[in-house]
Amino acid sequence: MSPDTKPSPIRTRPKRGISPLTIRILLVNLIALIFLGGGILYVDDLQQTLIESRIDSLRKDAEILAGALGEAATGGPDTTEIELIPAQQIITRLVDVTQNRTRFFDVSGAKLIDSRDLAVEQSIVVNPLPPEGGLDSFWDNLSWKISSILDRLNKRYALGEYREKAHEVAEHYPEVLEALAGENSYRIRVLTERFDIITVAVPVQRFRRVLGALMVSADDRDIREAVQDARMTILKLFFAALLLTLTLSTFFARTIVRPILRLAYAADRIRMATNPDYQIPDYSRRNDEIGDLSRSLREMTDTLARQIDAVASFAADVAHELKNPLTSVRSAIETLSFAKKEEDKQKLLAIIQQDVQRLDRLISDISDASRLDAELARSSMELINMTAMVETLLDIYDTTQKDKLPDLVLEVDGSRRLRKSKENKPHYVMGLEGQLGQVVRNLLDNAISFSRSEGHVWVRLREHKNMVELVVEDEGVGIPEDKLDSIFERFYSERPKGEAFGKHSGLGLSICKQIVESHGGTITAENREEGGGARFIVRLPRAEGGRKQ
Repeated sequence: MSPDTKPSPIRTRPKRGISPLTIRILLVNLIALIFLGGGILYVDDLQQTLIESRIDSLRKDAEILAGALGEAATGGPDTTEIELIPAQQIITRLVDVTQNRTRFFDVSGAKLIDSRDLAVEQSIVVNPLPPEGGLDSFWDNLSWKISSILDRLNKRYALGEYREKAHEVAEHYPEVLEALAGENSYRIRVLTERFDIITVAVPVQRFRRVLGALMVSADDRDIREAVQDARMTILKLFFAALLLTLTLSTFFARTIVRPILRLAYAADRIRMATNPDYQIPDYSRRNDEIGDLSRSLREMTDTLARQIDAVASFAADVAHELKNPLTSVRSAIETLSFAKKEEDKQKLLAIIQQDVQRLDRLISDISDASRLDAELARSSMELINMTAMVETLLDIYDTTQKDKLPDLVLEVDGSRRLRKSKENKPHYVMGLEGQLGQVVRNLLDNAISFSRSEGHVWVRLREHKNMVELVVEDEGVGIPEDKLDSIFERFYSERPKGEAFGKHSGLGLSICKQIVESHGGTITAENREEGGGARFIVRLPRAEGGRKQ
């Protein structure tokens, strides 16, 4: 990090009273309820349609009654007024059927007949008062208050108020004046806080001569009560659905939000290292995306923990391996000043030179090993022909070091083959060509170092249980049985007798294991039974052959 580069501050997770994700879930689930609530507006449209139908019905009743008066309650073709007694009889008969209040005004505007004053079947209508107090009273008042609000939206209170005077005349009702002028007319007025009254006026005519006006009126109690019941039914359904939606949405949100928050807080605590032993909550038993996320985070943190431990262990091993040659160099330098003979000085200088070479080799191998993880993470795998790779590497060894090498023997599918032969079956794996080539080179170098120049090194390729198997064998001294696993550890070196100390860093086989396992394979070591020597077996997942991907 350069001096001018500032480390990024540790971000802390903000504390929220209400989860934004919970709010989004609630809003999405409430969208459907909006359409249910909109049904109330549809009911208002239905109410308007019913009122218009009531107006048409009253107009037809009035026209029938007016026609009957014009025909049966007049003295003859030349009459200019309605005969009162026949008119009363006709109105009494018809009002008894329609139950609509009917009033007749003559051409002068005076009210002559009112069905309310006639001997029409009289009955006392008893409307029970709503109970005082209690849930029923509360619900009734609430429902009518809601209706009042909706009525204001429909401008019901913009209607005129109906007031009935003691001595009614035509001038009190504009619709009657219009009827006396020969036109049908109607009005809607506010009767009570809850109901309206509809009045329809039509002219009473005889041969197109206006003899008076007939006004028929009725309240809309039945319509408004029916609409009110529909409104309340929709509201009950709305509030029930709202309560159910809020409950289910909250439960649904908690099953998502709470686990995600717990996972986020756990990840923050691990990131800030406030508790190194803190674990990611385990939701792996959930068969959903939260379970997948929990498993992925736990696996990721386990992998990171292993990598951190590996880095710490690697740093300790590096320090230990570097300290040995440095100690030797320091000791030789300190002794050099006391050496008197030239022969002793040359020996000490040779030791220093050998240790410096060992340090250089160690640093190079350590650098390669430390870069390996990054290269494996950044590179993308492709289709690799292992047969062609091994043939190419063996040719390179023979070309560059033929006089120093044992006989390198290639066997493909159990038979000894010539290199680059058309009979050699290609064996494909998905991997990184450079890293897999390094595995083959390290195994060949290891086998060659244990073999005599007149000996043999076998390289075998075959398919085994859906895996591509690469085997490298030598005729060396073999591996101690108790060291078959230890040889893959970093800086471990089991060298043949007589080889100069420090020629190998002990990282080659460790790098092979790291590369092979990153490709999903395995590497093992064993001793050959016939003739002695060691055998290294690499197995990699087989891939379908063809063109490179």
